Amino acid sequence: MKLLFIGSRLYDDLDWYVRSKGIESILTESNEDAINLDLPDQVFIVPRGMDGPKQVALMQNVDAVVPLIGIDPPLIDVAHMKEELEEEYGIPVVAAGVRAVELTSNKINTKEFYNDIGVATPDYQILNNPDELDMEFPVVLKQGEGQGGKDIKVARSIEDVQDYFEDFSQALCEKFVEGSEISIEVLGYNGEYVALPPIYKGETTLEGTHPLNKVKTGPCMVEGLDNNLVQHTAYKIAKSLDSDGIFEMDFMFSKQSNQLYAIEVNTRPNGTRYLTTATCGVNSLCELVNMAIGEFSLANIYDKLGYYYSTEIPIGNYAGPSPKEPVKSFEDNDFVVHGPEGYQRVTARATSKEELKNLVDKLT
Repeated sequence: MKLLFIGSRLYDDLDWYVRSKGIESILTESNEDAINLDLPDQVFIVPRGMDGPKQVALMQNVDAVVPLIGIDPPLIDVAHMKEELEEEYGIPVVAAGVRAVELTSNKINTKEFYNDIGVATPDYQILNNPDELDMEFPVVLKQGEGQGGKDIKVARSIEDVQDYFEDFSQALCEKFVEGSEISIEVLGYNGEYVALPPIYKGETTLEGTHPLNKVKTGPCMVEGLDNNLVQHTAYKIAKSLDSDGIFEMDFMFSKQSNQLYAIEVNTRPNGTRYLTTATCGVNSLCELVNMAIGEFSLANIYDKLGYYYSTEIPIGNYAGPSPKEPVKSFEDNDFVVHGPEGYQRVTARATSKEELKNLVDKLT
């Protein structure tokens, strides 16, 4: 079996799994100084865009393509490449299709999609100038495109809105929901979908604290919230998108109104994947490989599911004990260190809350 991976930044997360499966690995990357280029069997440096990876896939006669792209802008090009390689050459590409990317990569499109399928989302309006605002403060101002908290502002006054419009000509204006932030991964391939356990990412703040600066825990345990509702809603969204790969969804639960709100969907690997793996034993990146080699099924997922208490802590530069090889796997480790130097995080798991606390004390 020969697989083409696109993008090297995340490749070390699954290199150990690719090798364990005896897969011949080929990787394309546009940056010749990128990390992890020493890990695959072959590496091709190609121009930005998907034409280079497509040509390598054809030249090398690969069995499938697995994009490892963690940012939004290239996803629509990946989706178009998927259509061409699958329809004209019969080469599977484990990624979201054009329709799914168009619906999820723009927050305004996503809002309309939620309304169409009957999923609750915070009230919103599209502002072309501050005078159009018809909502009570506080509100959240966003751009249609962007990720990781970029271009998001919590506005508490009309002056805040006016300040925002000094940089932008339009805004998605959303009701600020005070409550719990939740993420969940859904895996899908060939019409089969499975929602993994929800992850708790902290409480909303008027200061707009970035998710990377919060301590996260799994599984999600929020008073008044039924995790089955989160999983059912996430499944419904993924099923309606009708595409392949990883779907990472953000929700908000308002204790005041006892309402779960859908916020956004990402059709790519995401920042909560380590915590999801620690919590339930299912590694979403490894499952992309299983999709590519024909070993993904709901039965296989259910066989792997475990139950752990887990947490993810921002630590800066980790100086604790070294994990076992492979260092990015929870199969022989109870913790994984990840992230660039200076911004590292530790994700740890245990079979009880007390054991988890003791482990965290040892690591930090």
